[in-house]
Amino acid sequence: MSDTRLLAEGPRTAIRPFTPGDADEFTARARESTVLHRPWLFPPTTPETYAAYAGTLIEDPARAGFLVCERDPAGGAGAIAGFININNIVAGAFRCGALGYGAFAHAAGRGLMGEALGLVLDHAFGPLALHRLEANIQPDNERSAALVRRAGFRLEGYSPDFLHIDGAWRDHERWAITTEMR
Repeated sequence: MSDTRLLAEGPRTAIRPFTPGDADEFTARARESTVLHRPWLFPPTTPETYAAYAGTLIEDPARAGFLVCERDPAGGAGAIAGFININNIVAGAFRCGALGYGAFAHAAGRGLMGEALGLVLDHAFGPLALHRLEANIQPDNERSAALVRRAGFRLEGYSPDFLHIDGAWRDHERWAITTEMR
């Protein structure tokens, strides 16, 4: 049976873990959102690529994946609106992780990701016991920067040739938030 337990709920969104059973809905939403995501993001669009992607989020202790779901009026989680992942989780004295996220086209611009990011921050700084989260954002991705800015992240710097995306090394701005900033 799939793990569809809700980890946290807000007025309009809920977050829950990825499951293998989410492949059809997730990949359909990703295919519908290609224009929104490019050139920044390349989420899985086939069941095979989803299985590999979700598998690492489910199995790897250095990653935590959260599906952002619209709240169902009857209660619980409804349609998948996006995703927020914490990657490269390091424990010990560092207690840090790196965020990756994306909204799906039907949910973009509705404030759902902002609410869900708040839920993920509460989870990261609560049950996951992290101290710091970082978001690395390509400079022209204004919507992504606006999301983390609204959540209280601060701009900490600029990293040339930081990540290899879509066949090239891309510059990124480094944004971060700590428990003390919340």
